[in-house]
Amino acid sequence: MGRIRLLLKFSAGGIAAVAGIAISLGFSGPANAEPAFAIAMHGKPVLPPTYTHMPYTNPSAPKGGRLVQSVLGTFDSLNPFIVKGIAVQQIRGYVVESLMARGNDEPFTLYGLLAQSVETDDARNYVTFHLNPRARFSDGSRVRAEDVLFSWALMRDKGRPNHRLYYAKVAKAAALDERTVRFDIGGASDRELPLILGLMPIFAKHAVDTATFEDTAMTAPLGSGPYRVTAVKPGASVTLTRNPDYWGADVPANKGLWNFDEVRLDFYREANGAFEAFKRGLYDFRVETEPLRWHEGYDFPAARSGEVIRDEIKTGTPQPSEFLVFNTRRPPFADIRVRQALTLLFDFEWINKNYFFGLYGRSPSYFAGSELSAAGREADERERQLLAPFPDSVRPDILDGSYRLPVTDASGRDRQTLRAALDLFKQAGFELDGAELRNTKTHEPMTFEILVTTRDQERIALAYARDVRRAGIGVSVRVVDAVQFDQRRIAFDFDMIQNRWDQSLSPGNEQAFYWGSQAASINGTRNYMGAKEPAIDAMIAAILEARERPDFVSAARALDRVLMSGNYTIPLYNAQRQWIARWNRIERPEATALTGYLPETWWAKPQKQAQ
Repeated sequence: MGRIRLLLKFSAGGIAAVAGIAISLGFSGPANAEPAFAIAMHGKPVLPPTYTHMPYTNPSAPKGGRLVQSVLGTFDSLNPFIVKGIAVQQIRGYVVESLMARGNDEPFTLYGLLAQSVETDDARNYVTFHLNPRARFSDGSRVRAEDVLFSWALMRDKGRPNHRLYYAKVAKAAALDERTVRFDIGGASDRELPLILGLMPIFAKHAVDTATFEDTAMTAPLGSGPYRVTAVKPGASVTLTRNPDYWGADVPANKGLWNFDEVRLDFYREANGAFEAFKRGLYDFRVETEPLRWHEGYDFPAARSGEVIRDEIKTGTPQPSEFLVFNTRRPPFADIRVRQALTLLFDFEWINKNYFFGLYGRSPSYFAGSELSAAGREADERERQLLAPFPDSVRPDILDGSYRLPVTDASGRDRQTLRAALDLFKQAGFELDGAELRNTKTHEPMTFEILVTTRDQERIALAYARDVRRAGIGVSVRVVDAVQFDQRRIAFDFDMIQNRWDQSLSPGNEQAFYWGSQAASINGTRNYMGAKEPAIDAMIAAILEARERPDFVSAARALDRVLMSGNYTIPLYNAQRQWIARWNRIERPEATALTGYLPETWWAKPQKQAQ
C-alpha cells in the first residue's frame, strides 16, 4: 500500500498527535487480509455473513409506543464520556453509536454497524474499518473517516480514563479515503484493541467544541444513533425520541431493536420510592436487586392479576457479585493480615438467612459461576506457567482449588471465626485492650468508616459493623447521597465502600482499568482498592495476548487467583439469576441473550391487545 498524506485540522490544540501538521504513514499490512462483516476476540463469529438479525431479537416486532424506565439517583450531565459529573449512561448506544455492534450471544464478537466491514491481520497489528456509505448523523450529515479520527483523538486526550488508556495504545492512524480508517497497533501486544476500537463512540467533528467537551452539559453530543434527546428536566427525567430517519434501521445487527418511539428515563432518589412508583404503573419495568422485595414485595393487585409479570433469567455470564472494598491506600488496610481478619468477621450465613431468604450465593471469585472462575478449581499447567514468575502471588490453597470462604454457624456470634480473626490481628500488631482493639506500638484504636449511599448498602454495612465491633473495632457507617458517593468514590476518598464489577465472558482491557497498577493512581478508574501488584498486570497482559479460547480461560483464571489471594475485598453475595418485573403492556422476545435482559429488544403491546 502506498504512502498516504493527510492534513488534519482539529478545532483545539492537543486533540490529536498532530494538529495542522501533515502526517505521512506508510502502512504495509499483509495483502491477503480481507474485509470481514464481523470480528471475534477468539475463534470465528457464530453468525454467518448472511445473517439477517440477532437470534435474541424479534425482527417483526412492532414499532411505536413508549417505554418508561427508572434510574436510581440523579444526573447533571448528558455526556457519559468524561469524568466530570453524573451522566445519563443511556446516551451511549441510544444516541451515540460505535463503529460495530456487540453480539450479545457470544463472549466477544462485533458485527458491522457504522463500519460495514473490518479488516485485520493474524497478529492484529492493525485494524481497518470501512464505513457504511449510508451512515449519517442525526442532522443528516455523512459519517466520514475524519469523524472517526477526530473521535479517536478526542477520547484519547479528553475521554474517561479507560478511553485514554485504551486509545493511547494506537501508534498511527490515518484516513485511507473518505470512508476508510486504519489504526496501526504497533507493538502494543493487545489482540483485543481492534475490538475496543470497534466499540469506540463516534462523534460528529463539526458539532463538537473540544474546548468545552470535558465540561458537564445538559446538551447531548450529536450522534448517529436511533434516538435523539428531545426533553430534559434536570435531575428528574430525560426523554429520547426515535429518529424516523435513522440510517441504520435495516442493518442486520439492528433488526428487532429500538422499537419504541419514545424512551423516557425517570430518576428517583430513593429505592423504596421508586418501587412504590412501579406499583402504581408510573414506569414499565424494574430490575429487582432486593431479595426481600422479590420474595414478599410483589403481592400487590397488579402482580396478582397478571398485569405485572415477573421473569427470572439465567444468564451465561459471570454472576454479578457485591463486595466490600478495602482502600489499601489507607492504614490499617495496607496490611493483608488485617484484611484477612476482617473477611473472617463477615457473617454471610446470618445475613443470607435473615435478609435474603437464602436466595443469594457467595463466591470468592471475581468471575463467579462462569468458566472463568478459579474458585474450587485446581490450576492447570498453563496457569502455573503464567504464575511461576510470581511465586508469592497466589496462596497454595487457592492454587490447588481447596480454598473456601469462611463459614459461620449463622448465629451472628460465631466464636471460632472471632478467635481466628483476633489471632490475625495480633500478627498484624493489634490486640484487645479491654473492649478496644489497639495498635500495640501506638496504642491507637482501630477504626474505619464504611461509606454507603442506599438503604440496602446501609443495612449490610450496619450488620457488618455489628460483627466487627465484637472484635473491639470502632466502625462508623456514613450515609451520603448518590452525587457525593460518586464524587468520593472517583477520588478514592473512603475507607471502605460496597461495589460491584460487572464482568463478561471476554474480560480484556477493562481489567487494567479495574485492577492495573497504573489505574491505582488515576482518579476515576475502578481500581478502588488501590491494587499495585506486578502479577495482576502480567495476568492482564496474558489475557490480552491469548489467541485461542483455552489459553484465554487459563489467563483469566490465573488473574482470578491473584485477585482472590490479595484479599482486596470481602465477597458479600452474588445473584444466581436476573430478577425482572414488567407491566404486561411491554413484551419481549422468547429467546434471551447470553448476557440476559435487553430492553432495546422489547416492544409495546399493540393497543388492541393491551389489557
